[in-house]
Amino acid sequence: MTTMIEQGATGVLTLAQDFAATTTAPRPTARIPAQSELTVFTPEPQVLDANHIVGFNSRHISSRPFSLLRSQLIKRMQARGHRVVGVTSPAPGAGKSFLSANLAASLSRLPNRTVHVFDLDVRRASMAEYFGLKGEVGLEQYLCGKTDDLTKVGLQVEGTNLSLYPCYPNNLDTFELLAGDRFAALVAAMRALPEDSLVLCDLPPAFANDDAIVIADRIDAYLLVIEQGRTSQKEVKDCMRLLDPAECIGSVLNRYEGGFGDPYGYGYGYGSYGNYSSYFKKSD
Repeated sequence: MTTMIEQGATGVLTLAQDFAATTTAPRPTARIPAQSELTVFTPEPQVLDANHIVGFNSRHISSRPFSLLRSQLIKRMQARGHRVVGVTSPAPGAGKSFLSANLAASLSRLPNRTVHVFDLDVRRASMAEYFGLKGEVGLEQYLCGKTDDLTKVGLQVEGTNLSLYPCYPNNLDTFELLAGDRFAALVAAMRALPEDSLVLCDLPPAFANDDAIVIADRIDAYLLVIEQGRTSQKEVKDCMRLLDPAECIGSVLNRYEGGFGDPYGYGYGYGSYGNYSSYFKKSD
């Protein structure tokens, strides 16, 4: 702190600034735990089936689109040097959390990769429901400062390379949390993960509130989920304009009719590829 005050208003201002610098609380830091530090969680098969989480099972016919999306996403992330990618949609109900859960499950099957999934749709807290998780200490507790220990938040899915950081139902003011220093520290910790790590974030819908805008400003890129028959071209353009300058790394058309037969609605329009059902029933 300055020990003398120069004459005039300028000197007083300098003293006040120096005093503030010595009394400001240090910025928070975060450390994302290694998967070995996390509690191991085994999802109930009936819960996964009920929620159509098929990405863990490469033999399930409905896991095909997520495997294809996984490969495209990895290729684009590597080409651009991205580490942290979000999943969002223009409006609620497009299926972006469903896609996030299945994409995370599919990514977890990759060898020599660790996958970290963060539920940043704090108000909805959908990822916990998809995986059948119940608890009291979720990512929202870290963001609001009630815990600094992310080992109390994260869970490792048994037998996979997947770590989940869910949120649980809450009534928090999410904009303040996501615009704050604790979230900035969390993103910095994501970027500090080892090179074999991949971070996937489930974002709020862009039009629901301004949370997605705040998050997109900090992550590398986002994947945009578009619902056929409901999401208009104008909505897509407006969404991308809202999230600018964040990069849209790609888009997924949900409930696409005319692709290769995904009963849960994710298709890519490649036309007829023959009898996939019999292929996926083979034992070899």
